[in-house]
Amino acid sequence: MNKRILVVLPHPDDEAFGVSGTLARHVSEGDQVTYACLTLGEMGRNMGIPPFANRITLPDIRKLELEESCRAIGIQDLRMLGFHDKTIEFEDRERLDGSIESLLNELTPSLVITFYPGYSVHPDHDACGAAVIRAIERLPEERRPTVHCMAFSKNHEQAIGRHDIVNDVKQFLPQKLASIRAHRSQFQAAELLGRNELSDQELQERFGTERFWSYPFGKQKQA
Repeated sequence: MNKRILVVLPHPDDEAFGVSGTLARHVSEGDQVTYACLTLGEMGRNMGIPPFANRITLPDIRKLELEESCRAIGIQDLRMLGFHDKTIEFEDRERLDGSIESLLNELTPSLVITFYPGYSVHPDHDACGAAVIRAIERLPEERRPTVHCMAFSKNHEQAIGRHDIVNDVKQFLPQKLASIRAHRSQFQAAELLGRNELSDQELQERFGTERFWSYPFGKQKQA
């Protein structure tokens, strides 16, 4: 039976490095993937190498990059929720959580993927993950989907343990690399894949595995 998967992340390019291979695999298996992106990353400092964007044009450029990334992965259902970059932690909780709860009720996903609140470095990442967890906790326990989280803050394993999910996505590296390359305005993508020529082995070692933590409802709350 095909799965319904909901991905909730705050910025264009959040999907590219951490979850695009996993999503491409789900798409290949016939699962239905919805990607809800909270913002357009309009406050990002990177404008391309050499710069081709400015503060006015960046939101439109990042929107196009996000759409290209989704096409590379195979995602057909992209939702742009219209929140403002770098302010997710300050958003009205009812509005933020309600937007996610509406998606949960509409889609009834069996799996949700987001950031692990408190262990994902950027305040928007943590606030996004926390909103997802709050929205899911409001559902009756029997309706709650499984939640897989990304985490990469310093010393996160001391707090939440080692990842319990390891996805080998080497078969889907073409989709993953195309997703990364789609975000041309972002320095990290250009630096990793534009200027440096990596061997196939280096690409597989760097990008061929994606790791997640199952969120332990009732056992450990977010920071």
